[in-house]
Amino acid sequence: MLDQLNPATEDTPELLAERWIGALDAALTSRSLDALAALFATESHWRNILGISWHFATFSGRQRVVAELLAHAGAVNARGFRLDGRALIPRRAVMAGREVIEAIFTFNTSNGPGTGAVRLLQERGGNSASWTFSTMPDFDRICDARAKHATEESFARDFAAPDWLEQRQTSRAYADREPDVLVVGGGHAGIAAAVECKRIGLHALIVDRQQRIGDNWRLRYRGLKLHNKTPVNLFRYLPFPPTFPDYIPKDKIANWLESYVDIMELDFWTETAFEGARYDETAQRWTATLQRPDGPRTLHPKHVVLATSVSGTPNIPAIPGIAQFGGKVLHSSAFAAGREWAGRSVIVFGTGTSAHDICQELHAAGADVTMIQRSPTMVVNVEPAQLYDKTYLGDGPPIEVRDILNSGVPLPVMKIAHRIITDEVKRLDASLLSRLERAGFRLEFGEDGTGWPLKFRSRGGGYYFNVGCSELIADGKIRLIQAADITGFTADGLALKDGTTLAAELFVLATGYKGHDHLLAKLFGEDVAERVGRVWGFDDATQELRNMWTRTGQPGLWFTGGAFSQARIYSRFIALQIAAIEAGSLSKHLN
Repeated sequence: MLDQLNPATEDTPELLAERWIGALDAALTSRSLDALAALFATESHWRNILGISWHFATFSGRQRVVAELLAHAGAVNARGFRLDGRALIPRRAVMAGREVIEAIFTFNTSNGPGTGAVRLLQERGGNSASWTFSTMPDFDRICDARAKHATEESFARDFAAPDWLEQRQTSRAYADREPDVLVVGGGHAGIAAAVECKRIGLHALIVDRQQRIGDNWRLRYRGLKLHNKTPVNLFRYLPFPPTFPDYIPKDKIANWLESYVDIMELDFWTETAFEGARYDETAQRWTATLQRPDGPRTLHPKHVVLATSVSGTPNIPAIPGIAQFGGKVLHSSAFAAGREWAGRSVIVFGTGTSAHDICQELHAAGADVTMIQRSPTMVVNVEPAQLYDKTYLGDGPPIEVRDILNSGVPLPVMKIAHRIITDEVKRLDASLLSRLERAGFRLEFGEDGTGWPLKFRSRGGGYYFNVGCSELIADGKIRLIQAADITGFTADGLALKDGTTLAAELFVLATGYKGHDHLLAKLFGEDVAERVGRVWGFDDATQELRNMWTRTGQPGLWFTGGAFSQARIYSRFIALQIAAIEAGSLSKHLN
């Protein structure tokens, strides 16, 4: 088989990838351990996102990869691996400092069609070996196949029947039926989950306590924008118009969420508080209690998707002595605009993105601003920050292909890639960083220097994309004080170690948000919280985020959240697993 993989010097990426994928298919068909091992590099990784078996896990090392792949591929009759002609690649690329050939492939299993990505290394002797290999269900093909069995009347013949608007109103009401899926939280993650559930044929209802769709963005501080570029933040099925700016303002994204819900015909209840749910093991349904403007409502969905975000509930820490302060105290989520604080003194606790943005807005409004740093923080200028998302920038394949490539990067390779990028952004930002340090700002760059994306995935924050506030701090226009230099609170502000006091009329607590964990016991009971365990942050065994987008220890309970790109990529897998459970097929294939 190795002779078949020896490429001539003129071989194109397409020919090299085609040979490797053909050899993979042959090795899996013959169930040859040696033939399969010859196709993977020593330090190879396989990320299986439910594509071959219903596991969401990454396997590392050639011996482990080959053993797991043989076992699971045989159980679901994985076969027919071939290049995906729709992908507009293979292509040569650089990943984590190594030259690779990237290719997208398709395959079939007894659970349905699959897709995935491979990154090939050219080893000594010219042999192609997989460094990263990923597999996932081909959600679009699965949905297209299901849609072929549905029929739609071309034109209504009965003019007395309910029209489109009346049908939508009936659908939203859930007066005489129960939703299959109750999505709690109407931000981008909840909306993404609901649209995928609808596409695969499930009835999903979104509930949110805000008065208007998009208010979770619309009501935040005035200067808020998305800090990564538009191509990263696309929604499935409805791309942004070309007139959208690179960095979308909060009100524009809020209006887009509202429009998207309308266009995609999603069922959404605003001004609805989810007060909790209890699971009936016998009926395999939840009893969910909701509070609506016209009174309480009880629903019995089969599944609940908690989409309250990994940064959805304000974290208001207990700060000893703060009650002595006689001024106003707000969490950053309640801060609307700096204009009313013009000419007044404000102290902002925190050094993450919200803290910096609020300080900058207050300064622009003419306030006297002090930032309190509690822990070291990563700072990166907004343009170099985009290097972490370079899969989505510039010319190349369509967004669907880029999502497959992006999701096909396993955690160990991602760490290497991000360490290289972090070194580069530190070089690009060296002048600013050195000025910040001279001003007393304490910097750090993530675990092992891996940068902001993994900080987000592990703790949900701890970084700032600089859009001007860092220069204000470096120039002394925004005062910086370390929390360790505070000795206590007074009625007028802060008492400092040097014996001085710092007066203020407002404290803004930019102290971050709580994740899913803190809601579990409150909403579902202690037994459910114990059964599920931690949510978010990486699990050592699977190398994946804990309990995200996959089955949890509690039947019928799912979690989604994260960035726009994460919601776009992974929401389909929640919908697919729920559909498989409802069809009775998932439990047959838990291999």
